[in-house]
Amino acid sequence: MGERRHFGSVRRRSSGRWQANYRYNGRHYSSGTFAQKADALSYLATVEADLRRGAWIDPRAGLVTVENYANEWLERRPDLAIRTRELYTYVFERHLFPQLGQIHLSALRASKIRGWHAGIAEEHPATAAKAYRLLSTIMRAAVVDGLILTSPCKIKGAGVERAKERPIATIAEVEALEAAMPEHLRLIVPLATWCQLRRGELLGLRRSDIDPLHAVISIEQSRTFSMDGTSLVKSPKTASGVRRIAMPKHLLPKVAAHLDQFTESGPDAYVFRGRGGKSLSRDSLQADWERARLTVGRRDLRLHDLRHTGLTLAAAAGATTAELMRRAGHASSAAAQRYQHASEDRDRVVADALEKMVEASPIIAIAKEVRS
Repeated sequence: MGERRHFGSVRRRSSGRWQANYRYNGRHYSSGTFAQKADALSYLATVEADLRRGAWIDPRAGLVTVENYANEWLERRPDLAIRTRELYTYVFERHLFPQLGQIHLSALRASKIRGWHAGIAEEHPATAAKAYRLLSTIMRAAVVDGLILTSPCKIKGAGVERAKERPIATIAEVEALEAAMPEHLRLIVPLATWCQLRRGELLGLRRSDIDPLHAVISIEQSRTFSMDGTSLVKSPKTASGVRRIAMPKHLLPKVAAHLDQFTESGPDAYVFRGRGGKSLSRDSLQADWERARLTVGRRDLRLHDLRHTGLTLAAAAGATTAELMRRAGHASSAAAQRYQHASEDRDRVVADALEKMVEASPIIAIAKEVRS
């Protein structure tokens, strides 16, 4: 026999446990079972309170699995770029679905997410942060869709990437790397360093983007590749990415020589091509870079680290945060501030300047005269 109340009812099952039942919008709902009658009554009181304050979530809604909802969420995002969609799909298949995919949204707990995140972070901390941010975004969408009341992603700092400080090259190493690259790709090294271009910006650079007369490079597009190797041309992610960069004048003879020898004449011709005039692919460029960095004994340097080197040296030369942001195409000052630290080359300049200050000091000069 069930016990009726003004809202819902409770009844004792044959197992001796108690179950709560209620109706809402013409549909019948039942809870799980409770060891004590008081617990079933407390459950009903909570449901009633949630209904009154508009915080009730249909318990059936949360029965969709993480995998099914994540795939549905991705299908509803036509705004995503191809590479971003590929990255999300990779994270789903490699990191999210194997451990969390079959859990119902309503059953996903912070403790489960904490263990999942820790397991990835043990070997791949940056990947763990990316995967957590993606899961958190999806769970927030589930809240908006009314499938769960609150997001279970509550791990403080889990989405923050704490990547190791990237290495920088000395000026001598930059010159050595340039010499070690194939002749048709040597210009990539000084442009990446002294103009601080990203790899995609280098690959997407056209003859018309270079203005030798005013020593300026215009960045209006980048070229990247899908996972199957398809070439993708796109505009920069942010308005800050579209910019004009002043070239150091010592690059002008190198740029002119490269354009004359290796770039086709049309304004839309890519500045950099592969061997035999073929389209330069990501894998071909990476293979040549691998050989060059091994040649100079800097196995730790990525191609992107040349940009990091150039921005670090620009900061050491006195560039302000705003100037670094403009040159690098950054939308936030936080990104630019990471380059404002010391480098070996600049440290030598500082040391030499200190030495000159000492030599020029009248006190030091008098002391020298006394000793003599």
